[in-house]
Amino acid sequence: MSETNKLKIFNDPIYGFITIPNTLIFDIIEHPYFQRLRRISQMGLSNMVYPGANHTRFHHALGCMYLMQKAIRVLRFKGVSINKEEEQALYLAILLHDLGHGPFSHALEGFFIPEVTHEDLSLAYMEALNIEFDGVLTDAIAIFTDKHPRKFFYQLISSQLDMDRLDYLKRDSFYTGVVEGSINSDRLIAMLHVKNDELVIEEKGIYSIEKFLLSRRFMYWQVYLHKTALLSEKLLLRILQRARELFNQGVAVTGSSSLLYFLEKRDIQSSQISSYIDAFAAIDDHDVWSALKEWQEHDDYVLSSLSKMIILRKLPRIELSKDGFSEDYIAKIKEKVRGMKGVTDKNIPHFVFEGKVSNHAYNVKSGAIKILLKDGRVMEWLSVDSQFSSTALTEQSVKYFLVYPKGISL
Repeated sequence: MSETNKLKIFNDPIYGFITIPNTLIFDIIEHPYFQRLRRISQMGLSNMVYPGANHTRFHHALGCMYLMQKAIRVLRFKGVSINKEEEQALYLAILLHDLGHGPFSHALEGFFIPEVTHEDLSLAYMEALNIEFDGVLTDAIAIFTDKHPRKFFYQLISSQLDMDRLDYLKRDSFYTGVVEGSINSDRLIAMLHVKNDELVIEEKGIYSIEKFLLSRRFMYWQVYLHKTALLSEKLLLRILQRARELFNQGVAVTGSSSLLYFLEKRDIQSSQISSYIDAFAAIDDHDVWSALKEWQEHDDYVLSSLSKMIILRKLPRIELSKDGFSEDYIAKIKEKVRGMKGVTDKNIPHFVFEGKVSNHAYNVKSGAIKILLKDGRVMEWLSVDSQFSSTALTEQSVKYFLVYPKGISL
């Protein structure tokens, strides 16, 4: 294949045509590690609520690269020096930042390789690609791990206003049809600047930040943590935990070789991650869906009944509370459930369980959004936007949930 043919474009429903900057980027995109992202859903099981939410991590990664291209153009126009090598490293870092996501993205985080985050796996993949591509990802890895001397590079990859968040909010809003969550990424990127090696937003962009943070909070509670999506993902995790339990007891459990490999109990140390990345790259959403379809007919009542709940979308009930649930209330529910067909004292935790979720729209401690004032001073956003005061954004919001079967009267 000639190099000219490698300079392709993707037609994206959000941004239009996305141009591949050079042949190296094309070769990275063509690599099996990256192509796997076509089979990893961006939003887990949110399509149980929003039928259009079927886009993938592949879409998202390309979108992030497109926004990085725009950000670099804006910063160069404003006199920020970014050379060709640094530009390439930024493209690679943002393109590969989610490479370590497993099936259903965040929904099954930590299940296949316990105690290991998708960021850890992304780094392992980048290091493997760096060897394969003769060291061309060295600077990208330095940016991804926040070890590059130019600190604002890392902020473009990971911060309160990074290219990752700017893409997923706009993209997820589009595919779910939740217009209230949409953001103006063009406006926010146009307001970017660098001061003292720190990414800042020009003062005239403060109200765009308001909209961005409010949209982010709305998307978390209305979409990402929607009670039905939350329930579906927690249920999916419990199904796989049950399958692993049975598999390691010697009970026959069907599934692809890739899935069965990770159902087997393994004590994987963080230092050993690189030994498992090829096996992890072989597993995606399709392995899990195929297994769920087969497990509907499994002899184990727990595995079969929970699998049917997902496949047929016959989900149990979920209650949400700001204050949690009393032990008496949970005991009352368990007593009612205990009399249902197939439910025993031993397996009741699979059918009645609780937990909590949280959202922090703007966490100053993890990196404040800085405003570049017209007089050249840099200040934290809230200290400038004095008209805006909302604890809903600055304080962590927690909700408790309780799951139990439908059909019981309380």
